[in-house]
Amino acid sequence: MMKRIVLLLLLIPQLSFAQQVNHSGILSPPPSLVHNFVNSYEAAGYVRAILEKVNWRQNFTLREESGTNNAYAAVENGKRVIIYDNKFLTALDQYSNTRWASISVLAHEIGHHYYNHLVNGKSSTPAKELESDYFSGYALAKIGASLMEATAAIQKIAPTQGNASHPGRAERVNAIQRGWYYANANNTNTANSARVPVPQPQENPPPQVSDGGWINLALYGNNAMTVYLSDDGKNYSPVTLKTTQPFVFKYEIYNYGFLRLVNSPNAVNYKLIHNKDYSIIWNRRENNWTVVEVK
Repeated sequence: MMKRIVLLLLLIPQLSFAQQVNHSGILSPPPSLVHNFVNSYEAAGYVRAILEKVNWRQNFTLREESGTNNAYAAVENGKRVIIYDNKFLTALDQYSNTRWASISVLAHEIGHHYYNHLVNGKSSTPAKELESDYFSGYALAKIGASLMEATAAIQKIAPTQGNASHPGRAERVNAIQRGWYYANANNTNTANSARVPVPQPQENPPPQVSDGGWINLALYGNNAMTVYLSDDGKNYSPVTLKTTQPFVFKYEIYNYGFLRLVNSPNAVNYKLIHNKDYSIIWNRRENNWTVVEVK
């Protein structure tokens, strides 16, 4: 039997015109007769935009499943996924009167994978949901949402009172606001910024180390750089590193992977081990870039 671990932001039964509260404590939006997402590529575009702004490598598969009336993060057979239903997200957008509602749901589910919430096989908790809400607020601010747009979905679907798995509406709104304000912390003209204190964690905090460790890769230089990462040393994917943000990632196949500074079979392959930190620095003696482990 397939092992399936799931953390839910929203677990919705068949939608009906009468608003209901399901066993996860979420208010169901009324159904929509319109598809706003044309296909899976549109949702994938929003996911890519979020990952680019938070400088994080995707470690999950995005999958559209019609008829699930849901959006959730999961681990299936050891593989991370985010599953969503076009009709469900469309209904949520119309109910919240903003397209940002569905994007915030996707951001929340990314947050579950970013913070590594699913690897221990345990169900959702209020602490995990608030952490993903914070990530959602931070991510939406990064891609241009207003504070009202960032909180639109949770204002509509979160009940006032929480339960054993999900916090109440006020706590969730507050978590999203804190993430949004932190992303805008350098903008002194942000409206009402004094209402919610800016939290203190690092701009791109590493996910929790609970399934073998994550790799922190930092670039020391004046400009961004494109490097190439691989699980197996055969297929490499380009990743842009920024000098102001560490890049946090994990190889999914083994507890190590490979890095190239140029996209060439003749390039030097650097082996990176989970739960270690590495830096890319300029070697003045050899007059080139090199990768070193940070002890």
